[in-house]
Amino acid sequence: MLLAFILFLLLGIGVGTFGTLVGIGGGLICVPIFILLLSDGGIYPYFHSAAEIAGTSLVVVMANALSGTMAYIRQKRVYFNAAIPFAIATLPGAWFGSSIVDKFSGTQLDLYFGIFLLFMAIMMYWNNMHKPRTDVMDIPDNFQYPRMLGIIISFGVGFLSSIFGIGGGVIHVPLMIYALGFPVHVATATSHFVLAVSSTFGVISHFLMHHIVWIPAISISIGAAIGAQIGAKISKKTKSKLILTLLSLAMFALGIRLILLGA
Repeated sequence: MLLAFILFLLLGIGVGTFGTLVGIGGGLICVPIFILLLSDGGIYPYFHSAAEIAGTSLVVVMANALSGTMAYIRQKRVYFNAAIPFAIATLPGAWFGSSIVDKFSGTQLDLYFGIFLLFMAIMMYWNNMHKPRTDVMDIPDNFQYPRMLGIIISFGVGFLSSIFGIGGGVIHVPLMIYALGFPVHVATATSHFVLAVSSTFGVISHFLMHHIVWIPAISISIGAAIGAQIGAKISKKTKSKLILTLLSLAMFALGIRLILLGA
């Protein structure tokens, strides 16, 4: 038990650091690890359904997002004009996603999640390589964005995040950058605020439906909260192009792996 706690804690620190650096909350890493190593047929079979994987991962996302958001607020990088309406818009989608996740089998989760990751990775990498990007840490004084489009996107983010247990940042960050025109560093910080709200709501839904496996949820979450503080500090010194490249490459590799498992 102690060894498992230590290993989960170290995993959480890594998940929290990377998740906060790129603004995704860590679910992108947790879900594949849960599927490959900790579900039925894996090394340590903690999880016995897609719903348990999604619910437990979302607990980690919540801990990571809450910790990272506090760090980003202290750095004054959260754009509340967008963060608050986006967060509210994710809530109905998060509830709906948690209510239907039981309909998915483990194989279906592998395949759908893999296809989704592959599509997002290709889109992000192409845009990152073909469009110049500056490292802006603050929102420009005259910044405007299509609010209604952002709210619609956020509703969909809430739904998908609860289905896959990923928190939604992996969708929200690239869409905020490419569809809404946010600077990369502001998008990651603002997405973390949205994650904190939507994942908390999603965790409550999964808890009421008994989808959470508590041993990995608690131990990984403690590590993720620590890692989030580390990731927020590193992000101040990291170029936005590197952040997007790391995210897209990680998504591509995991997407291929999961598609092969689910095929």
